[in-house]
Amino acid sequence: MTVRVAVCQLAPVVGDPERNLDLALAAVSAAADRGARLVVLPELVTSGYVFADEAEARATAQAQDGPAVTALARAARDRGLVVCFGFAELDADGLLRNSAALVDADGLRAVYRKAHLWDREKEIFIPGDDPPPVVETELGRVGLVICYDLEFPEWLRLAALRGAQIVCAPTNWPAEPRPPGERPIEVVRAQASASVNRIFLAVADRAGTERGVEWVSGSAIIGHDGFPLSEAEPGGREQILLADCALAEAADKRISPRNDVLADRRPHLYGGVTQPPQL
Repeated sequence: MTVRVAVCQLAPVVGDPERNLDLALAAVSAAADRGARLVVLPELVTSGYVFADEAEARATAQAQDGPAVTALARAARDRGLVVCFGFAELDADGLLRNSAALVDADGLRAVYRKAHLWDREKEIFIPGDDPPPVVETELGRVGLVICYDLEFPEWLRLAALRGAQIVCAPTNWPAEPRPPGERPIEVVRAQASASVNRIFLAVADRAGTERGVEWVSGSAIIGHDGFPLSEAEPGGREQILLADCALAEAADKRISPRNDVLADRRPHLYGGVTQPPQL
């Protein structure tokens, strides 16, 4: 059985949660109309990203039972979907979190708080301390990470070890210079993570320009062999990517008759990975 996955590359507007929620709901509906069952939206899609300061972020943040999560959970229920999306969360202790939610017909299934904060995010958000959640859905086992988390191989390996068949990654990748003709390094890293863990990966980047920041607009749906099944068209525009993914294939970690990417691990040799770097 295959699952049609949709990645929605959108251009939310910082500080306009009502407009952003309308944008997200329209994208979910459009993806469902095209046969998608699993829909992934960008990081902080409900709030925008380039905040002037913590106060501005706080003004757009919502609780887990706020209007954005509630409305997107209702859309998932009504259309029979699994939906993953980023939002600025105001947690029960009044702390700001860069979070992602997974909702389906049963409502809110998981909230993940970004563990690895990028650049000025450290001035606004509190990092999460929990590993990537992996949720058993009717479509398969779905994991969640956010953006910069993808640059830490240990984090995707944790999701794979917990049984994820596909990992959804809402992102906001700021564009950086690269040599002519080269692919965005962010996409290359994502492909490598999918390949070495034998998992599918659905990356929802964003489009447009926000307060002078341009984005990679590198959304992609990547197969468990590391090769893209669908990639964003050039030009940085809003678009919906689709790919049919046989998620059950991610349960097979063999890459040769004698090799398995998880069974061949030798964890007793890796203790140094968790130690501070020796500079």
